[in-house]
Amino acid sequence: MPASQQKLINLNIERVSAEEVRQAAEYQAAILADVAGRRGTLHGRIKPLAPHMAVAGPAITVEVRPGDNLAIHAAMAVARPGDVLVIDGKGDLSCALLGEIMATQAQASGIAGIIIDGAVRDAETLSKQRFPVFTAGLNPCGPTKFIPGRVNHAISVAGAAVQAGDLVVGDIDGVVVIPRDEVGTIIELAKGKLEGEVKRLSAIHDGDLRPHWLENALRQAGMLSEGEVLP
Repeated sequence: MPASQQKLINLNIERVSAEEVRQAAEYQAAILADVAGRRGTLHGRIKPLAPHMAVAGPAITVEVRPGDNLAIHAAMAVARPGDVLVIDGKGDLSCALLGEIMATQAQASGIAGIIIDGAVRDAETLSKQRFPVFTAGLNPCGPTKFIPGRVNHAISVAGAAVQAGDLVVGDIDGVVVIPRDEVGTIIELAKGKLEGEVKRLSAIHDGDLRPHWLENALRQAGMLSEGEVLP
C-alpha cells in the first residue's frame, strides 16, 4: 500500500492487562530491565521532570516530525485511561512538543503518563505535580500542528523498539519497555531477582562484603590464575 494510503491512526490495539501493569509497577525499572536481558531501556537522556515521578502502563505509540505535535493530540484523543503516551520526537530539542495545557488534558483524560524523546516546557509547574512526564529536555519554543504523524504504529524511541500495547515502566532511573507477550514471564523473574537482592543487601549489612561469585568470574575472565585468590 502506498505511504499516502496507509492508515496513520490505529484504533484497535491489544494492550498488556491491567493486572500485569499493577504487578509490574511494584518493581523498579532497573529490576525489570535486568531480568529482561538488559534490553528495552530508553537512552538515559529520557528523564522524569521530578524524582518522585513514576509510571506504568500500556504504550500508546506516537511518531511525530520534529517540532510538530499534531499526532500527539490525536493520540490523546484515542488513548484510554491507564495508557502511557510514548512519543518518538526524534530527540529534537529545538521546540517543545507539549506543556502544562496538554499535560493537564492528558491527566484529566486518565492517561497514566507521558514519555517523550523530545522537549517539553512549563517545567516549573509540571515538576511540582504528580502527573509523570519523562522527557529528553526543555525548550520554551512551542510546536506547530499541521504535519502528519502516526499513532499506534511500531516505533523506535531513544534506542528502544516499542509496539503499541507493550508494557512501559518508568521511574527516577529511566524507562524500560517490555514486549506485551513477555510481561508475565518478566514479572516472575523480577520477583526472584528482587528476593535475591534483598538477601544480598542483608548479607552486606551483616558483614558479608564480597560477592561469592567474584573469584570464579575473575578466573574465567583471565584476571586471576587457577588457584589464585584475592586477599
